[in-house]
Amino acid sequence: MRQLLLKICQSARAQAVRGMAGTGMGLLLCVTLLACGKAAAQESAEWKLVWSDEFNRDGRLDSTVWNYENGYARNEEAQWYQPDNAYCKDGKLVIVARKETGRKNPLYEAGSQDWRKKREYIEYTSSSVTTAGKKEFLYGRMEVRAKIPTAGGAWPAIWLLGSGMDWPSCGEIDIMEYYRIKGVPHILANACWGTDRQWEAKWDSQATPFTHFTDRDPQWADKFHLWRMDWDETSIKLYLDDELLNEIPLSETVNGSLGKGTNPFKKPQYILLNLALGGINGGPVDDAAMPMVYEIDYVRFYQLAK
Repeated sequence: MRQLLLKICQSARAQAVRGMAGTGMGLLLCVTLLACGKAAAQESAEWKLVWSDEFNRDGRLDSTVWNYENGYARNEEAQWYQPDNAYCKDGKLVIVARKETGRKNPLYEAGSQDWRKKREYIEYTSSSVTTAGKKEFLYGRMEVRAKIPTAGGAWPAIWLLGSGMDWPSCGEIDIMEYYRIKGVPHILANACWGTDRQWEAKWDSQATPFTHFTDRDPQWADKFHLWRMDWDETSIKLYLDDELLNEIPLSETVNGSLGKGTNPFKKPQYILLNLALGGINGGPVDDAAMPMVYEIDYVRFYQLAK
């Protein structure tokens, strides 16, 4: 596509030089040349690595960058989050979901209708790590190379949230989610923002059937893949192995009244990496697939060199 655009640009310039830039044709050529100038600038722009975590350590994550979530977090998920299920080894962050037996839920209250409190036992544990309050990002390219679990109930994610406002007015970007929709596995690339109603989000979501990837490579789930977000003042583009899955124009991502009409994607966001189980989207958990392992090779953030 880039090569085709460059050829069009070269042709337009040649015609302009030959004096064809008159009246309507001239206007068309001017518009084309302006587009070519922008394309050429983007083509020649260089991405500069400004931050990364390569996970080249053993044991716990760097505490100056990462936090661990604890307990039951959201979405009526089955897992209890704890630090012990995430560790660095052999240059990777490893998040493990495990089946638990006979472990009491410290929040349990007999007769409670709260999903966090009515479970007498913790059935599963996993980890969720975030950079909240320690590392935020605004405009650039984020790359995460990872291998995800795809068994029943698995809900791995790479996502970002804003701060300073309640969800969803804070904004959410899902670079990657994997779960089943009506029993069918999908990979999702989404963003959401606030409306006039509390806890009610406006979504721009793209769900791609998992077969789209496994039909081309039956061993897809056994390999690492590259998820990428390109984010600037005009749009958020979400890719998987260089295939564009979703493009979200920021002209549409304006909060409702609860978010005071602000645009959450013109403010910094922090990253979360987690392996959830079950809940409102994950579906029934396949105990035979335990333990489930989610491996992240690196997280890298680039910005255009000035």
